[in-house]
Amino acid sequence: MLMNMKEAIRQALSIALATEENALIFGEDVGGVGGVFRVTEGLQHRFGEDRVFDTPLAESAICGVAVGLSTQGFRPIVEIQFIGFIFEAMDQILVQAARLRYRSGGKYNAPITFRIPFGGGVKGAEMHNDSLEGLMIQSPGIKVVAPSNPYDAKGLLLSAIRDNDPVIFLEHLKLYHLYREEVPEEDYMIPLGKAKVVKEGRNITLITYGAMVQPSIKACEEIEEKRGITVEIIDLRTLAPLDVECIVESVTKTNRSVIVQEAQRTAGVAAEIIAQINERAILSLEAPIVRITPPDTVYPFGQIEESWLPTKERIIKGLEQALDF
Repeated sequence: MLMNMKEAIRQALSIALATEENALIFGEDVGGVGGVFRVTEGLQHRFGEDRVFDTPLAESAICGVAVGLSTQGFRPIVEIQFIGFIFEAMDQILVQAARLRYRSGGKYNAPITFRIPFGGGVKGAEMHNDSLEGLMIQSPGIKVVAPSNPYDAKGLLLSAIRDNDPVIFLEHLKLYHLYREEVPEEDYMIPLGKAKVVKEGRNITLITYGAMVQPSIKACEEIEEKRGITVEIIDLRTLAPLDVECIVESVTKTNRSVIVQEAQRTAGVAAEIIAQINERAILSLEAPIVRITPPDTVYPFGQIEESWLPTKERIIKGLEQALDF
């Protein structure tokens, strides 16, 4: 069945509620309204107010309740309306949930899924379009997932909900309605921590995730035609834990790499990937690894975001820089 990402996520949530008797969905306006993006539309009517319910406008309280419920055998699925609203819930997410199994000596788990819309390209308001995954991956005990397409979104979300540790599930705003693809209606899972080789190649490896996958594919198609080479493209899918084995295997084969991320340059996913490659495969490199990122500034106002975000043209330039070194 053809679905966009929003529809694929909604179907995953519906399957989870039907198959996991202790799964609960809650957050701001997720019930009758169906959430700010209508992702949960219709779920309260189908499963009842005890399973899908609204909360006060208080992210710290929402996530704190999720931690408490997780110790009592529930599988909370929390929706945070926009990524910029998580700062007041950082303690509950990155400290209490992430450390619960460790600090309880394995007595308790925190099987919580934090669904969080993020990312730009939609001319959103301030605090709505940030990419904060760099903050998240630095906290041990929590998994971070960022799908790039509807098929992966459904399978990864079902894996996240059924995981016994907390998972931050990042849903890119631009991808909710960008395109449709064939998604099976049945229940299926995609393992967390496993990257996907979108396209095999010989000459250079491009590593990316989320909304940067599509412009990266287009950039690679152009440079392949222009230069008669092939580019290997890796979609990370899971940012923590990283699939380091997949990354190193590819770079060892191609000997060059470009990394594309929508988050600011410093201390992000790209920086960690470069460190991992340097530790495990530096002698395979024939050129410095190139990062394509926005500058280290706050996310700009919507009118100028196109000049801030990585583009197909910037990705092509980065590929050429690595190839011509």
